Amino acid sequence: MKRVLSTSSLLAVGVGATAAYWLSNKPNRIKAESLLKDWKRKIMPTVYQKSEQLPIDKGGNPHPLDVEDNKMVDEGAQYSVQFYNEKLQ
Repeated sequence: MKRVLSTSSLLAVGVGATAAYWLSNKPNRIKAESLLKDWKRKIMPTVYQKSEQLPIDKGGNPHPLDVEDNKMVDEGAQYSVQFYNEKLQ
């Protein structure tokens, strides 16, 4: 018994083939990506805004009495200087 393709399945194959052909061009992929990002921002504005912000609480201004944080920063600075000196020699 042969099965006849329905109109909806032919339409889905046609849409898929057209999309694949259109996305094979790099400028079209960039356009589609920016369009999807814009739609995502419009649909979920609060979630998208929170993900773009950096979680910096005290960046660049450590408290002088926070010994552990100051110790960590000091060790990090020593590592980079040591690395630079080794590369220079």
